[in-house]
Amino acid sequence: MADDQTTNNLIAVSGERFGDHLELLSEMSRDFAESGDIEQALLKGLERIVDYMNAEGGALFLLGDDDSQTIECRACVGPVDITGLTLPTGQGIVGRCVETGHGEIVRDVSKDPNFQGDVDAKTGFKTRSILCAPIAVKDRRLGAIEVLNKRGGDGLFSPLDLNMLIALGASAGLAIVNARMAAELVEKERVERELELAAQIQRSLLPQPGGPEFPVSAVNVPARMVSGDFYDFFTLEDGRIYFCLGDVSGKGIGAALTMAKATSLFHCLGKAIHAPGHLLDLINTELAETATQGRFVTMAAGLYSPKTGEITLSNAGHEPPLIMDRQGSFIDVPASAPPVGIAPDIAGPDGFPETKHKLEGGAIYIFTDGLTEGYLADGSELGVEGLKERLIQTQTSQPDVRIDAVIGLIHRGGTPLRDDLTILVLDDTQASKDRPDTDQQLPALDDDESGDWLVDLRLPTQPAMLKVIRRVTEQAATLCGCDERTSQDIVIAVDEACQNVIRHAYGGGVGELILSVRKTDKTMVVRLRDFAPPVDVSKIKPRDLDDLRPGGLGTHFIREIMDDVAFLAPSDGEPGNILRMEKRIN
Repeated sequence: MADDQTTNNLIAVSGERFGDHLELLSEMSRDFAESGDIEQALLKGLERIVDYMNAEGGALFLLGDDDSQTIECRACVGPVDITGLTLPTGQGIVGRCVETGHGEIVRDVSKDPNFQGDVDAKTGFKTRSILCAPIAVKDRRLGAIEVLNKRGGDGLFSPLDLNMLIALGASAGLAIVNARMAAELVEKERVERELELAAQIQRSLLPQPGGPEFPVSAVNVPARMVSGDFYDFFTLEDGRIYFCLGDVSGKGIGAALTMAKATSLFHCLGKAIHAPGHLLDLINTELAETATQGRFVTMAAGLYSPKTGEITLSNAGHEPPLIMDRQGSFIDVPASAPPVGIAPDIAGPDGFPETKHKLEGGAIYIFTDGLTEGYLADGSELGVEGLKERLIQTQTSQPDVRIDAVIGLIHRGGTPLRDDLTILVLDDTQASKDRPDTDQQLPALDDDESGDWLVDLRLPTQPAMLKVIRRVTEQAATLCGCDERTSQDIVIAVDEACQNVIRHAYGGGVGELILSVRKTDKTMVVRLRDFAPPVDVSKIKPRDLDDLRPGGLGTHFIREIMDDVAFLAPSDGEPGNILRMEKRIN
């Protein structure tokens, strides 16, 4: 009868302990669910376990984040704080528990050869017995929990204590995994939000569509949330259109940041630098100064004149653009210089070369390799020949329809993209229809001039602008190959001519002035265009140097410095005057 009563008492005690155990598990799960700080949740859970096990202290060790060779104390309860203590896996009783995955009772640590007494020696704490249980989820080891020196009674932990601690360790492991997954999910959502914001910023950097009559159309389809491809186009005050397309090496945020800088430089500098080769040279210098991880940009930039159908193109390491004529024949424009951003002087002393092409009602297509290397439905690549075939099939369609037809071959529904897809088309069809027949045109002002445009600035006729004009003229003269003395002489001549426009053509009032500079093989040609009433050229004569009256010597200085000076009438029917000055360069 006495044995039956003892058994009943043990069952009652076990049942009571089991109920307490469930309540503890519930409290720990709630702590992990409610806490946004996993470290605080671990500490609070350990405090509950130590109190539940009626121990003097305890510690919770987790495997290191970077490898599985060390364990670190992440929470500690008791008279001695060992938080941050790191041990090799397998060392000490707790290390042995992590390595084997088995819980154990050490009733007398002095008899266990694995017990490390260094902490006791340093802190004065006396460890008598240890109860240790692994923290694991299935086969995934996470760490271990140890509790020290049971209070009351004989001071020894029982097998029932060990079973309870093993169950608590398993519950703690599940809570830790859940907490980590929740933290990773929050971090993933944060990164996705930031990427979406970056994608929105990227999209805002791309130009808005120019409308059905505008000659340039383009599309960018990122393979990921952000893209390393970009394009831009804008119209200058004289009606010419600047355009570019580029591809940044690499992927991700780094490529997206480089893309943002490259397109911003093009848009900003292109307003003043009307020579695509020179513009790429400046962009290259800026990008090379801040390039990281060997990142560079392949880029093609061009300037298109709707009045003439001519484009000036410079290709820095990019896929060869395709020029398609009205008959459906193609010519490509291979890169004549390396990509931008590698080194400041990568293009050599002559800079980035330019080529000129007449579209004559045709079109130019610029694209990234994500298009030609994209997969078709049968698994093959589109390739350049496949692109040409599709463009011929859609030649009579509107430019945006042609682009959609090409993109649709690669970007089919939910099919993952191999790389970013970007294509730009500049179509001369409409402009060529509006262009007068060649034999009915007035002779263009530039027909007798070859070479490259360096400067084309439109400025208000204010004295403060003279400083800008002098600086731009000096830089242009240097680019033309003039030595320092010749450059300064040209600056004087241009400055005198501009002052004459301000004082005489506009009578000191506010107007507009266009400064254009063109470089040929042997000359530098400067043109000043105003919009004032036509002047009487017969009255503009150099004054005799013996006549010492103030003023009036500007025309003399101009003719002395420049090799050829001529006044011309605008051929566009608008009012104004053009002063053409030419300087031969040795």
